[in-house]
Amino acid sequence: MQHRTVDELMTRNVVRVRPDTPFKEIVRELAENDVTAVPVIDPSGRVVGVVSEADLMRKSADQPDPFGRVAVPSLEAWERAKAEGARAEELMSAPPVCARPEWNVVETARLMTTQNVKRLPVVDETDHLVGIISRADILRVFLREDAAIRSEIERDLLERTMGLAPSAVRAEVSEGQVILTGNVETRSTIPLIEHLCRSVDGVVSVHQRLTYTTDDTGGGFPAA
Repeated sequence: MQHRTVDELMTRNVVRVRPDTPFKEIVRELAENDVTAVPVIDPSGRVVGVVSEADLMRKSADQPDPFGRVAVPSLEAWERAKAEGARAEELMSAPPVCARPEWNVVETARLMTTQNVKRLPVVDETDHLVGIISRADILRVFLREDAAIRSEIERDLLERTMGLAPSAVRAEVSEGQVILTGNVETRSTIPLIEHLCRSVDGVVSVHQRLTYTTDDTGGGFPAA
């Protein structure tokens, strides 16, 4: 199986700012380029942080309420320090959370989810910026055609990887949802097939209606 990598999905022409880029210029870059965050690059080209809309919004949250009401909840000390920042190096989130070009969709999506970020700068082995990948980029794998998914499952996964005969197991794919039908020799093979099918790029769900000839799990009698 071949999984699409960050290198294939990322945007290479990245909007970026310098550590000394002033607040208003950062806002202008976000608005003019329709992005929600920009990496901060030092003079050597390395990523040192990321400035997002959330970082900049602290400036507004820290402004006096024109009607005299007290903001609830109030900003914490570290948030207030950022709110008072005027340059990228004072506003950015650091150290930056970055991805690598060779990563696959799964590990990249997991990092985004655990870190609660919408996009990741992509860096090479020397931490130099080579691109940026967003949630939208990752979700593009689910636009993959059903026919391509079915072909990969039946040809690459079932026949080549699992060594099954072409007629043993068939895959029906509709809107990325996979239904497996057929018969396998041993019961223990079924969860392995399911696991591998779920790892195919573009698969939304996997349901199996497989039968087996021999129960090698000790869980019952051979299938009729």
